[in-house]
Amino acid sequence: MPPDSHVDALLAQAAQLARAGQARAAIDAYQRALALRPASPNSWYNLARLLRRVRHYDEALAAYQKALDHHADQPEEVHLNRAVILVDHLARPVDAERELHTALKLNPRYVPALLNLGNICEHRGDASGAIGHYSRALFIDPYNALALARLSTIQPLSGPDDPLIQRLRQAVTRQNAHPAERADLGFSLGAALDKVEAYDDAFAAYRAANAASRESAAPGSGYDRAAHERLVDRLISMFPTSAPRTGTQGGPASGAGLIFVCGMFRSGSTLVEQMLASHSKVTAGGELDLVQVLVQQHLPDLGERDLPITPAVIERMRERYLATASRLHPNAIYLTDKRPDNFLYIGLIKAMFPDAHIVHTRRHPIDNGLAVFFLHLSHSMPYALDLADIGHWYGQYSRLMQHWKTLYGDDIHDVDYDALVTDPAPVLRRLLGSLGLKWEDACLNFHQQPTVVKTASVWQVRQPLYTRSSGRWHHYEKYVGPLVDELRHQLGDAAL
Repeated sequence: MPPDSHVDALLAQAAQLARAGQARAAIDAYQRALALRPASPNSWYNLARLLRRVRHYDEALAAYQKALDHHADQPEEVHLNRAVILVDHLARPVDAERELHTALKLNPRYVPALLNLGNICEHRGDASGAIGHYSRALFIDPYNALALARLSTIQPLSGPDDPLIQRLRQAVTRQNAHPAERADLGFSLGAALDKVEAYDDAFAAYRAANAASRESAAPGSGYDRAAHERLVDRLISMFPTSAPRTGTQGGPASGAGLIFVCGMFRSGSTLVEQMLASHSKVTAGGELDLVQVLVQQHLPDLGERDLPITPAVIERMRERYLATASRLHPNAIYLTDKRPDNFLYIGLIKAMFPDAHIVHTRRHPIDNGLAVFFLHLSHSMPYALDLADIGHWYGQYSRLMQHWKTLYGDDIHDVDYDALVTDPAPVLRRLLGSLGLKWEDACLNFHQQPTVVKTASVWQVRQPLYTRSSGRWHHYEKYVGPLVDELRHQLGDAAL
């Protein structure tokens, strides 16, 4: 076969493998093709996308750079993709900003770069910078759903008739709006109306937003209660006894410096992490996905069948977790991993890291459930779209946490959100003591710290503590019947 025909055949094979989801085989085909035809920017670009998919982030950055070196079409998009890797996976927001500004120099009307710059500004608490970027995006694209939705969460509102709220109302009912856009806009409209105490209209907006999100989801991706119950059963049966602690309290492999902050989404985990990260010895890791990735790689059928976990598998998982964590935060003494749904894997976490600290955030079940319904979560969490399903998920979460507490007792430290915001000092003192940390006043002044926050609570934790979210469900009492009924069925009257 002539050389050019051979390269074309390799590229066709690579594209076919990529479409079939065989990323590693596709990577190999692209690399063989590029060895023969290196001046191919599209091939470098496609290779970079696949390298990112398999989490080879440094190699993906290098491949994107090769695409730029060979004069890729639309280089602003290449710089954007590099920025996303830098900020989302490598904890390098300054380098990400540099890439985005380069993209805008190439194309000043490139809205995706503006949206990502706004997002980075939000992460570091720069409201004016975020407003500037989102406003510029809306000047270029007046109907951009994401820019409008994000702007409405930052900009002060005068009341139900605020022009920004009216603009949201118009955008969410626009005839050709995609369901995913209506969901983005609807959740933001609900939050804006809640902020100005228009509670009936707020709930209507949230209900419509959840319906739009359900409409935009893939067919068959709804919440399967029976399947989730089977998963909880398996997790309990896979870890019937506790893993012994090492007693060394210091070796990195024991996890003595790891703090897993977990619980229900919207239960106060971001607040707790920011308080801890204000301590001189604690580094905030944020919502790391390391445990979830390890489960996908080593226990891919966990939801379908019981899986034996051998010491060799545990060792490989521990090594990969530590390697990634140390690369992201090489100087951390204590490192938080604030992924709320890590509560599913406490047994696995303690098997990998016997001395890891588990901080479990809790909140009144109805407040917690309503807050989940009001948040635009990923379609990988379909229970969040329905109040009764949220109640069922909460019940299964409670069942699993009771099992973990039976195994690990004092190794799991509960932090009650309502008690924390009402009288923070004693709650925080007990938490620090459970971690072996001395009191530092900075932990109470967490909102003044220049930390990066990437969760839905980004603006709440930039303020001093407040109690207005405790008992918030009373504003929506007439609507929460399905949630309350399911919680009562799952937990009993005493829990409410």
